[in-house]
Amino acid sequence: MAARSGALQPSTNNKAWPVFRSLAGYRAAFLSRDLFAGLTLAAIVIPEQMATARLGGFAPQIGFFAFVAGSLAFAAFGSNRFLSSGADSTITPIFAGGLAALAATGSPDYATLAAALALMVGLMLTAAGIFRLGWIADLLSVPVTIGFLAGISVHILISQLPGILGLPVPEGPTLQRFATLAEHLGETNAFTLVIGFGVLAIIALSERIDSRIPGALIGLALAAAAVVTFHLESRGVRVLGSISVETPKLAIPEVSVGRLTSLLSLGLIISIVVMVQTAATTRSFPTDPNEPPDVNRDFVGIGIGSIFSGMIGAFPVNASPPRTAVVSETGGRSQIAGLAAIAIVVALLAFGTSLLHRIPNAALGGVLLFVALRIIRLGQIIAVCRQSFGEFLLILATAAGIIILPIEQGVGIGIALSLLHGIWTTTRARVQPLERVPGTSIWWPVSPKLPGEQEAGVIVVGLQAPLSFLNAYDFRRDILTALKSSPQRARLLVLEATGIVEIDFTAAQVLIDVIRQCHADGIDFAIARLESERAQAAIVRFGIDALLGSNREFRSVEEAISGRAAKIEA
Repeated sequence: MAARSGALQPSTNNKAWPVFRSLAGYRAAFLSRDLFAGLTLAAIVIPEQMATARLGGFAPQIGFFAFVAGSLAFAAFGSNRFLSSGADSTITPIFAGGLAALAATGSPDYATLAAALALMVGLMLTAAGIFRLGWIADLLSVPVTIGFLAGISVHILISQLPGILGLPVPEGPTLQRFATLAEHLGETNAFTLVIGFGVLAIIALSERIDSRIPGALIGLALAAAAVVTFHLESRGVRVLGSISVETPKLAIPEVSVGRLTSLLSLGLIISIVVMVQTAATTRSFPTDPNEPPDVNRDFVGIGIGSIFSGMIGAFPVNASPPRTAVVSETGGRSQIAGLAAIAIVVALLAFGTSLLHRIPNAALGGVLLFVALRIIRLGQIIAVCRQSFGEFLLILATAAGIIILPIEQGVGIGIALSLLHGIWTTTRARVQPLERVPGTSIWWPVSPKLPGEQEAGVIVVGLQAPLSFLNAYDFRRDILTALKSSPQRARLLVLEATGIVEIDFTAAQVLIDVIRQCHADGIDFAIARLESERAQAAIVRFGIDALLGSNREFRSVEEAISGRAAKIEA
């Protein structure tokens, strides 16, 4: 693949850089592009981080702290040159719901627990990166991820409706809160409604014209101007008010062992979600399209960002696909774009907080409405419904669990459903009889659409899945059925093992029993195309190779048949 014009050229020593890896091979000509990308990123970050902090029950400046911590740490320790880290609306409803069960939202205890959770998540992510556990990011299947995002979207929508409608925030489970809001729709404040949906419309229109247009910032500025011009505070429009920013101090939050234990399951769930989103982001926007992304290094960058965020009193951070796309699309070439955005945010906190206090809460609600609508993958939901109805039900079950149950429990159920779906898929793998394609040496699954031919006295079967305890007994049943249903007495059974990438202890014992039964019945047993090194090691480790005897493994079915021809005839 040809290198893109103006892109960083691959450097053989990039991975040798212990910090600021994105600057390896950096050229001065990239600076103007990075600064422009950083300015655009800051325009997106300012309204988004305030809105996300509000979604979690924190003051707006806490969202800025999380962005600064997450972006600075990732720039230093991450690998991807585009990725933007900070407060994220995907994980915020999850940990906010979990923390609310332990402390009153907005209380000092709530903030302390959030900081402790950030440290816990950061340590888990850093350990996952160091020990190269990137495969954990693949635990959530696409349908479960779609359902997860749909459920999170509903939580965001319902949490922001009171502010947009100008109604008191109801208590109780999600569906109960929605019902309460529906009962009081007649009391809606028209001014907050126009502000909320007006900001939503501005952002959507800006996104449609060009994603680089800072629609959220424009919407907040116009909303604040409307509040001042038309004196909307006297008409029931609530604003952020004065923002007092103190310089954060590095400190480890003091939390009892008992409280830390209660955070453990929540921290594990948040860590898995962050790993999934980080892996998806870094794979979608690779530093070098000719090399695989260093997902594990990016886990370390995000993890240290969460640790730093917790130590300055903020909350867990995550990779942001939309903000990362902004950096990429505006010509960013390194993490200098993120550092430039940090500088702008810090300047705002130091000198410009007075510009923020007239921003109406409904405007931030409009920003989050757009985020909630954007994360619903409607096109994918329709495609899954048409192409795989069973997996569509998986989407509905995951979304329903997140909406109906406490959100952290719903996410846990989603993860469990994803794993169960993977297990169920493996258990569905059955032994397939194979036959030769006429005029070739290719053996193919028997199909009424393709003509095939058999070899006298030979049965060839295949299994397109790991051979494990999940399918071992069905494997034995299918093998014995194939032997019994053969129209003529079998002399040789060939297991075509291309798809068998692993053999566990239970499956090995079953395979040994099958081989012994074949031998007892005078049927020779051969294995062809066992390509997996793990499976090859397993047949040695479990003694299967000794049971098979010499010339036990073949590189093709034809080789197995010809290699055993003399013995069959005898």
